[in-house]
Amino acid sequence: MNIEHNRNEDAMKLSLSDRQRRLQKIYEGGGKKSIERQREKNKLTPRERIEYLTDKDKPFIEIGAFAGYDMYEENGGCPAGGTVAGVGYISGRQCVIVANDQTVKAGAWFPITGKKNLRLQEIAMENHLPVVYLVDSAGVFLPMQDEIFPDKEHFGRIFRNNARMSAMGITQIAAVMGPCVAGGAYLPIMSDETLMVEGNGSIFLAGPYLVKAAVGEDIDAETLGGAQTHTEISGIADYKFKTEQECMDHIKKIMSLLGEKEKAGFDRIIPVAPKKYTGELYSLFPCDGKPYDMMEIIERIVDNSEFEQFKEDYGKTIICGYGRIDGWAVGIVANQRLVVKAKKASANTEMQLGGVIYNDSADKAARFILNCNQKKIPLVFLQDVTGFMVGSRSEHSGIIKDGAKMVNAVANSVVPKVTIIIGNSFGAGNYAMCGKAYDPRFIYAWPTAKIAVMGGDQAAKTLLQIQVSAMKAKGQTIPPEEEQRLLNEIKGRYDKQTTPYYAAARLWVDDIIDPVDTRKVISEAINAANHNPEIRDLKVGVFQV
Repeated sequence: MNIEHNRNEDAMKLSLSDRQRRLQKIYEGGGKKSIERQREKNKLTPRERIEYLTDKDKPFIEIGAFAGYDMYEENGGCPAGGTVAGVGYISGRQCVIVANDQTVKAGAWFPITGKKNLRLQEIAMENHLPVVYLVDSAGVFLPMQDEIFPDKEHFGRIFRNNARMSAMGITQIAAVMGPCVAGGAYLPIMSDETLMVEGNGSIFLAGPYLVKAAVGEDIDAETLGGAQTHTEISGIADYKFKTEQECMDHIKKIMSLLGEKEKAGFDRIIPVAPKKYTGELYSLFPCDGKPYDMMEIIERIVDNSEFEQFKEDYGKTIICGYGRIDGWAVGIVANQRLVVKAKKASANTEMQLGGVIYNDSADKAARFILNCNQKKIPLVFLQDVTGFMVGSRSEHSGIIKDGAKMVNAVANSVVPKVTIIIGNSFGAGNYAMCGKAYDPRFIYAWPTAKIAVMGGDQAAKTLLQIQVSAMKAKGQTIPPEEEQRLLNEIKGRYDKQTTPYYAAARLWVDDIIDPVDTRKVISEAINAANHNPEIRDLKVGVFQV
């Protein structure tokens, strides 16, 4: 390993250490005092519940651990969006698990909580996965009710999705382990089966205080809507248990009885580890933005380090090809960050910038995406893209037309798409390489990811020019040192918004992952997608060829 590789590895491991430090804080939820109050009620934390419930020999892929990170600080914060959730296995069945965190503002729903819960339901619906809800929530966070209650993608959409999933034949199980109040009371009742824990679980449209205020009735929570009330009187709940462990043991039994359904039929053979050591991903990705060979990354992700390139000598700033990841057949579309030479008809050569999408690269990628759709092969996008090539030569060659072909192919693709952002994700390159707006089944980021309209330097200089021009128009003079101060201020603000943590906090990505886990998250994503056999016919829109 050379000095540069050592430097890259050190930088990556520092980034991962920083990620782990942030996660440890998130894992504390609402803090030690809140956790102790849970203990006093014989209640587990959401992470302990998921740990107890899931199979130990199978992975649990957490979704949205960084949701709400550095947001809502004026309201005390909302670690993990007040919900711990992900895709795991219960009794051998892959499923979505959503657990309210009662230690965070009594499990109240912030705007990001709603967005995260809707994302988990979206995953369940797209992949036909059963859902287990571990309910323990005081309902909407009232100081922000206008941002969580009335809109299409707000709180009420959760119950709409409950109904839609039921119609789709997707199993939903709700275990009420704490309060389930007001509109939130509909979630367990709209699930297929409702389980309650005695003494802690409660379901009611209005709690004792509101009942007293509204109708003058004095009543305690347990009598109003506890486990005994709802299993013996109202008939709302189906089972009651003395402890959370007994409740979750019953969930395991229910899951073990689920019948096998038709699969999508994506091809999988016995997995083979990459020949090239996966741990070298740490040292291969440059910490200083220098060019690198994306093939070296791919060969440490695919089985046996075997990868068959499509149109290898054409459109070299995008690599396309076939391989296997953990046994699954995949088509990979990846940005090449090497500076390459493109062959011209005149036999001259032209240097091409790595990470930039040129006409020929977009044309190649569009064709390859359509081929994978025809063959029913899932697509994996590895993003490190600075955008489409600009300038008169590209414009006159029709870069917008070729870019539109690629975007059209991505948008209309019917096979599952999994996106990994390993470096830059700038401008229209984010779209063409299947960013969040293009419905990847799952989207993850390495700690080295940057997501923005353009790079920090370019954006800061553009914004500075606008600001300086406005000041000069008012007759103000700008000394060089003041101009530099403004540039640094703008760049600092912009750079903060491009970090993977900023993106993950807002659920632009599902999680920030360790690069060596890339194979695992892709494999689990395709396994999830394989549960949905309903792949519609491929239809592409009108575009200029």
